[in-house]
Amino acid sequence: MKRYSWRHHVYQTAMIAIAVPFHVSSAQAQDVAPKTAPRDQADTMAASLVARMTPDEKFEQLLNAAPAIPHLNVPEYNWWTESLHGALGTVPTTNFPEPIGLAATFDDALVKDVAGQISVELRALHTLARKTGRMDRIGTGLNSWSPNINIFRDPRWGRGQETYGEDPYLTAHMGVAFVAGLQGPNPELPDIIATPKHFAVHSGPESTRHSANVFVSAHDLEDTYLPAFRAAIVEGRAGSIMCAYNRVDAQPACGSDLLLKDRLRGAWGFKGYVVSDCDAVKDIADTHRYAPDAATAAAVALHAGMDNECNTGTIINLPDLGARYRDALKRGLISQNDIDSALIRLFSARYRVGDLAGLRDIPKVPLTQINSSSAQALALRAAERSLVLLKNDGTLPLKPGVKLAVIGPLADATRVLRGNYSSSQSNPPVSIAQGLRAAFPQADVSLVPFGESFTDGDRVPTSALRSPSGKPGLLARYYNAAHAEPQPPGPDGVPEFVKPLAVLPDPVVSRIEPDAAARSLDLAQVSNYHKVVWTGFLVPPATGTYRLGLAGFSGKMTFEGKPFVDLGAEAFGALPNLKTVKLVAGHRYPIEITAQSLKMGGVDLMWKRVVEDADAQLDAAAAKADVIVAVVGLTSDMEGEETRAVVPGFKGGDKTTLDLPADQIAMLERAHKTGKPLVVVAMNGSPINLGWAKENAAAIVEAWYPGQSGGTAVADVLSGKVNPSGRLPLTFYRRLEDLPAFDDYSMEGRTYRYFAGKPLYPFGYGLSYTTFDYQDLHVAQQADDGSVTIKARVRNTGQRAGAEVAQLYLTFPDIKGAPRIALRGFKRFELKPGESREVAFTLSPRDLSAVSQDGQRQMFAGHYRVSVGSGQPNTGVPGSSAEFDIGKTVALPE
Repeated sequence: MKRYSWRHHVYQTAMIAIAVPFHVSSAQAQDVAPKTAPRDQADTMAASLVARMTPDEKFEQLLNAAPAIPHLNVPEYNWWTESLHGALGTVPTTNFPEPIGLAATFDDALVKDVAGQISVELRALHTLARKTGRMDRIGTGLNSWSPNINIFRDPRWGRGQETYGEDPYLTAHMGVAFVAGLQGPNPELPDIIATPKHFAVHSGPESTRHSANVFVSAHDLEDTYLPAFRAAIVEGRAGSIMCAYNRVDAQPACGSDLLLKDRLRGAWGFKGYVVSDCDAVKDIADTHRYAPDAATAAAVALHAGMDNECNTGTIINLPDLGARYRDALKRGLISQNDIDSALIRLFSARYRVGDLAGLRDIPKVPLTQINSSSAQALALRAAERSLVLLKNDGTLPLKPGVKLAVIGPLADATRVLRGNYSSSQSNPPVSIAQGLRAAFPQADVSLVPFGESFTDGDRVPTSALRSPSGKPGLLARYYNAAHAEPQPPGPDGVPEFVKPLAVLPDPVVSRIEPDAAARSLDLAQVSNYHKVVWTGFLVPPATGTYRLGLAGFSGKMTFEGKPFVDLGAEAFGALPNLKTVKLVAGHRYPIEITAQSLKMGGVDLMWKRVVEDADAQLDAAAAKADVIVAVVGLTSDMEGEETRAVVPGFKGGDKTTLDLPADQIAMLERAHKTGKPLVVVAMNGSPINLGWAKENAAAIVEAWYPGQSGGTAVADVLSGKVNPSGRLPLTFYRRLEDLPAFDDYSMEGRTYRYFAGKPLYPFGYGLSYTTFDYQDLHVAQQADDGSVTIKARVRNTGQRAGAEVAQLYLTFPDIKGAPRIALRGFKRFELKPGESREVAFTLSPRDLSAVSQDGQRQMFAGHYRVSVGSGQPNTGVPGSSAEFDIGKTVALPE
């Protein structure tokens, strides 16, 4: 059967589902002693429930889409829920900055607040799911497959944007904060169960992730790849974890004795459940060839400690996916106890989180908690703190009344703000051009449209759409499928998901919707398997040339009554399918968009205003401007998860160069030749080569993928309303030739801890509109337990208030395996002009530790140097250093 990569698009366009509330029997609830700890109570209840299941009922419960068991009052449940930086839902959820941007805040308290709001919104979606009766769909569970705490070891990795950067210490603290925010104050009775991923040693290439055998030294495993996972489990007490696709030292990660038995459940004492990455169990036989058949692959994973298998066949209704476990049991490859142990962990989680009644109340969070005014304010605050000022010759902040020419393909873009693993629906996104016009209402802000580009495609706003009756939006008509569920793939191996869906002749719902998007789950009468047709008119606000079309899959569009775009042949992960058209302002262009859904689906109507004489328009706008703001970068479907985007400089979602696209480089060079000050704003999820901008631009702001309020945040920083305080969570290199091969997982020569060259911009770097000074750094205390307290005084020596991020770095004794330098503390705080404060860091033995070449973590005896400052020592930023000695080597637990 042909392999289809379903997972990539689920998080972008999943039509999220829902189930019927139920109540556990009173007899079942009475099985539990009233004063037992919550986890023990849940385990007892789960064991009782599993014991009443028939053998055949148990097999399918091991999959992500667990069917209902009516005679036990168990509703269906889908474990597949994503919320990397916002809940993926059927209503406009809050879209926060991409995790790499959250990492740039160096603010773990903020990350906890962000995760807390995401938790609220996930529970609200669960409430909606129960109301409309569809808990079987993706995105409705009370668990979430977040955060991604893999180490961003190489700038080529397309999914690095999902992580908290290259440093294990920073990643660990951000990961723990996200887990705590998502799960709430009591990990025994979590609000949402967090699932750190992908365990472990997983960071590209995307093109080989299903078959790669990653060899990693004992040193690098302990020093780099495991610390964040250990922290998330031991300190954060995450209730779940996801195992990765690849092999690690010849064993599949989802069948790894080292990872799942020795470390996770052994050394770390993990009591939660393990979920596989989607189709990772299939990969054990199909691509790794580690097992001879599907049943043996299932047995390998179950024996290693995997409890819940994500299988993309659940999306297209492949029949009897549990048969592999039945076959494995029949052949003696697994025991009934193996199955029951996994199920007890899964049902214990459902009791503890409140999905199954009897231990706590089922959550009832109203939809009004989604994208509330406080959530929107939090999204803006997170975006503002994520921005990193990399260069400033005094041009910033911009002066009131300044004349601006805003140029570049991303100047008026909104899709780029979202990043990946995000819902296409969020609070109306604010582009940078919009943000600047709002920040400078009395100034002349000219937007210069760009030519056709790979980054083209933003959702058409409701203001440019009219229904047949003349109301804003489009008329949506929903047609249920002629049969209850899709049919399995036929002899051609092609799932019905990509074939035309047979539907009933009359729509079950007709309503006006803001645009074409997947938003059916608030409609109880619309089945999981349906077709939706949107009709109306496109009414452009300005005359000109546009790129128009669709993004997504299984959709088609007519324009002025003629076929226009058909996504049937599109590969998943492709860029939007756009065509160039001439449109007249105010004219009503008839459009019809058709899409089908089999538990998931959806399209987005996209457009982009472009010009054919971009150079001439740039020159004309620059001649009238005082300052040029160039907005450049990438999009998360150029760099991303196993994408199919065919773009120079990218392959399978990973980058093959650090350079910006050629048309953007040419634009920057032309803008510079005008002689006007050039401010470069970059939006991207990974390090890019900003060498030209460092030499030629007046200022550079790294904006990442900043979320729904990105344009407002950038404008607030450029205008000076907000003093920038972000710091790079990554090393920005000059060229790929300075790095080892992408598929080499050795850390030698990688990241600031082991890179021997001179970076373009170092990890931890970031400027402010004010200045700071560090003095009186000293070792205040060395305790009997081996911990050390470091103190320093920080003063704002500038003319305005600002936030500082004090960073503590250790230089270790001369030990083979120790990093060149390592972050071991950070604190973010505000200071007024002239104000000072003392900052104190208490370093535990683990903070002070390094890893020997044979993989042993120890606090080594010897001479240490500690530096506290605005970034790494010897990088031109303020800071102070001191030295101290540790007298005895102490081994630390794994």
